[in-house]
Amino acid sequence: EDEDEEDGDEEEEEEEAGEMSKAPGVALTGVPGAGGGQACSGAAPLGPSPCSASRPAGGQVPPRPWSPRAKHISIQRQLADLEKLADLSEGEFASAVSPNTDLQVGAGKKPCPLCPEDKFKACYSHKLHRHLQNLHWKVSVEFEGYRMCICHLPCRPVKPNLIGDQTSMKMGAHYHCIICSATITRRTDMIGHIKRHVNKGETESRYIAAPAPKSSLEVLKEADTDVQVLPNYSTPQKTDSYFNPKMKLNRQLIFCALAVLAEERNPLECLDAFGATGIMGLQWAKHLGNSVKVTINDCNENSVTMIQENCHLNKMKVVMNSKEEDDCDETMEEGEENIGTIEVTKMDANIIMHLRSFDFIHLDPFGTSVNYLDSAFRNVRNLGIVSVTSTDISSLYAKAQHVALRHYGCNIVRTEYYKELAARIVVASVARAAARCNKGIEVLLAVALEHFVLVVVRVLRGPSPADDSAKKIRYLVHCQWCEERIFQKEGNMVEENPYRQLPCDCHGSMPGKTAVELGPLWSGSLFNTGFLRRMLFEAVQHGLDEIQPLLKTLICEAECTTLKQFSIHGPTSQNKQEECGVFIKTPDTSTDYFVVHGKRKSNEMIRNATKRQKSESNAEHPAFYYNIHRHSIKGMNMPKLNKFLQYLSQAGYRVSRTHFDPMGVRTNAPLAQFKSILVKYSTPTYTGGQAEGPVQSTEGAQAGDYVQASVDDKSGNTEVTDDKSGASTLLTKDNNSSVITAAESN
Repeated sequence: EDEDEEDGDEEEEEEEAGEMSKAPGVALTGVPGAGGGQACSGAAPLGPSPCSASRPAGGQVPPRPWSPRAKHISIQRQLADLEKLADLSEGEFASAVSPNTDLQVGAGKKPCPLCPEDKFKACYSHKLHRHLQNLHWKVSVEFEGYRMCICHLPCRPVKPNLIGDQTSMKMGAHYHCIICSATITRRTDMIGHIKRHVNKGETESRYIAAPAPKSSLEVLKEADTDVQVLPNYSTPQKTDSYFNPKMKLNRQLIFCALAVLAEERNPLECLDAFGATGIMGLQWAKHLGNSVKVTINDCNENSVTMIQENCHLNKMKVVMNSKEEDDCDETMEEGEENIGTIEVTKMDANIIMHLRSFDFIHLDPFGTSVNYLDSAFRNVRNLGIVSVTSTDISSLYAKAQHVALRHYGCNIVRTEYYKELAARIVVASVARAAARCNKGIEVLLAVALEHFVLVVVRVLRGPSPADDSAKKIRYLVHCQWCEERIFQKEGNMVEENPYRQLPCDCHGSMPGKTAVELGPLWSGSLFNTGFLRRMLFEAVQHGLDEIQPLLKTLICEAECTTLKQFSIHGPTSQNKQEECGVFIKTPDTSTDYFVVHGKRKSNEMIRNATKRQKSESNAEHPAFYYNIHRHSIKGMNMPKLNKFLQYLSQAGYRVSRTHFDPMGVRTNAPLAQFKSILVKYSTPTYTGGQAEGPVQSTEGAQAGDYVQASVDDKSGNTEVTDDKSGASTLLTKDNNSSVITAAESN
């Protein structure tokens, strides 16, 4: 019957609208159609009916078209508008609130329009004003000049029972959404609900977000690739076209790795399992051309549509389910016929990786990637590459240790080398997933920056490589006093005293248990020097200037050296290959050349360089790093970082900087030697003829003992006295060498 009334002629609707406009305040009290299946106790049982509390007098159905002014009676602009609802006559208000509610309104008394009779009885105007202001208006939610006041009416969502009849569920105090008519109980939830509507552009449509006009789409450009994005494109929870500009470094690293693999064999079948806007796959196809066959996948239908539009924007051919779309042929200009074809698929990432084989797979889900590793290694081809980007840094950086234990099966604590610890956690999970598929891995690159962890591995098929990779997953013993660390020895034999493996003696000098067992972690190397050099060459060839400093740092870190064998600034001339300063494998031959500033070395120098590289690769790569600020001495000025690296190298240790920490030092020196060299080349800080704070003597006192220092104004010598033993040490300043020497006097 309601549908018949709605389908009546226009004259009847105009009459109904005229009757609604006669009552004061009722013109703003209509409901926009069905409120998400939620209705009041007096709602008609047929279909999703609007809240009966918002029906006009006589139970008339409001007009069907949605208008921003059609709202629930709890949504008003001013408090006076809410008070006008109480000025209705007894019969009008009773029918407006609920036809099943018996109201007994006395002479001169007015009921609350938003409370039932059993909750708030009719009262005089001054008391009703205080009630509306304090209970309803002060706790309202504001949106575009309207206030969504809290409602205590018996609004209940209609729910069918077992017999088939419709019953209603009781609901307490709640808010009515001005956009979708949803009923929400808490104010904070209502505020978040409205914000989600605004972020999605749902300010006029009731249920489905209105399609954004083409003018509102923003076009971003990165590496000569254009992508269209929706508003809030950098927040994955609020948009389907997720695009993070901060991940540009990540995308360039992955592109360089793919470019190196494309030089080895082509064409490559590449998969971007989580496409979003498709920016990564578009860059692959646009810069590598026919060398790659790109497949961009996403399970979200809106994202798939956005990927297709971005492909057409970049004049790419799109293949959907093996059917080619020719819509973009007309827009292609002359000379652009050879631009690659991109296949766009809409399915779960695990399904597409189970169904098809690929040479290159990139996983970049929102959060952890452990749920997709088994599928990735199931069908990846031999000597292919799998790259994994993990953005769950809260668990990897030991901020949520229980989540790391749940996802990665690792026990970790916050350490000074927490970023490298995160990279080794991800590599260990990748190695375990590959071993389950009888495959081993060779780690080509492991990077942990501020907001992501990137791991790139090469797949080695066979049980023997799988066993070798599994053996490199070991536990780590970490001292919580001095931050010393060491991987446990291979073997399954139980050791009586595991503290013997640590180089430090904190367990003997400190009371209680001082060390923890972390892991299991990847104990092998995190870098492949040759692969990184080829990545640098590809970055130079494609003009990726932003990624070159990072790659140079990684090469030095992989070789564990501070020698700068290439220029600091990127090459700018046309002959970029000869200015790169890296090992280059020419496409037509298998000869490696080392090029520095445009001059090729002779055969003898090439042989010496290769021998040096082999000897360095045979030596065990130092695991982890020390932060120079973490181990500095209070009251002493430590040397510059580059100078300190030279001092460590002169002492016979391998040393390099690390990308994990700008003040980190990667070295194979034990922590005790690291501290002794740091103390040796640190100078005391003097203020007003007295040391700034407690210093540590280099001799006669153990590390960690605090002493007092006094300076002789005439000679400039410093007398250091131990507080515990009373032993004194004389420190003299040599002006020529600027080195502090200690002579024990007691």
